[in-house]
Amino acid sequence: MAQTPIRGATPQAITVHEASRVLEVAFADGATFRIPFELMRVYSPSAEVQGHGPGQEVLQTGKRDVRLLGLEPVGNYAVQPTFSDGHDTGIFSWDYLYFLGSQQEQLWADYERRLGDAGVDRDAPMAQAAGHGCGH
Repeated sequence: MAQTPIRGATPQAITVHEASRVLEVAFADGATFRIPFELMRVYSPSAEVQGHGPGQEVLQTGKRDVRLLGLEPVGNYAVQPTFSDGHDTGIFSWDYLYFLGSQQEQLWADYERRLGDAGVDRDAPMAQAAGHGCGH
């Protein structure tokens, strides 16, 4: 899904809520979002998930119970989470976190549509990718 960047999104506070599996991000403009770890994982901005171009996205399944094991800052513009399924290559810019938080309803609907189109269940184990080739 194409991201519409939110320019100048700057977080004032980031809180990891382990029990409810959400990342709470409060932005300078007063917006606060509770972004589920699952949503972050299935929309990770990494090449492993997004592919290397339009139409190369890899549908993520079996991520409902994914946990956040770590959240490292990347400069002054992003964080890089480590998820319990081993995924750790996505760099989530402040703009992208704002996008995920502000567009959750549409993103969930798109995800459910893609699952239906593929004929797979949200909780199905991930199929093994054959020959991705980029090292991710």
